[in-house]
Amino acid sequence: MREKIAIVDCGTGNLASVSNAFRKLGAEAKIVSTAREIGNADKIVLPGVGSFGYFMEQLRANNLEKPLKQAISKKKPYLGICLGMQVLFEESEESPGNTGLGVFKGKAVKFRKGKVPQVGWNYVSPKKDNVLNDGYAYFTNSYYCRPENASYIAGESDYFGTFACAVRKENVFAVQFHPERSGKYGLELLRRWLEC
Repeated sequence: MREKIAIVDCGTGNLASVSNAFRKLGAEAKIVSTAREIGNADKIVLPGVGSFGYFMEQLRANNLEKPLKQAISKKKPYLGICLGMQVLFEESEESPGNTGLGVFKGKAVKFRKGKVPQVGWNYVSPKKDNVLNDGYAYFTNSYYCRPENASYIAGESDYFGTFACAVRKENVFAVQFHPERSGKYGLELLRRWLEC
């Protein structure tokens, strides 16, 4: 029986591109928007673009925060993409007063140098992780995550200074870049995540 992959829709993600990427890999990925669908899934994908605060408001307005946390606590494989990585942290400089999911201690902070947002291809260097390979991925971000515990950093990139572009903690894996827009590199990453 094929695994059920839930791509969570809270109105702020590049859902069609993510779904198409999984389809190319022959995976059964369905765009979902209810707690029940998240609960029935074998693996969870949380893509996101836009504002940290608005994203969290949408999760809460659609009663998706609790089922996402439950999926994580039940050790379901979980992939966060772009803003879907940032909201795994406690907070962001972008939206003071708005709390994230709190899976990782730390926060998202704004780039202080260079053109903001960072848009384009950047090199990814893995750190002791079997999902992430080195190579170029596509980024579009003004903020990056700063984990309190550096041991959770799965990959780094450099944009006027080194920053965490991927994190991993048990069943939770998240990337700041867009695998669905990163060509062969991104598809290979998604394939490895499906196999882990």
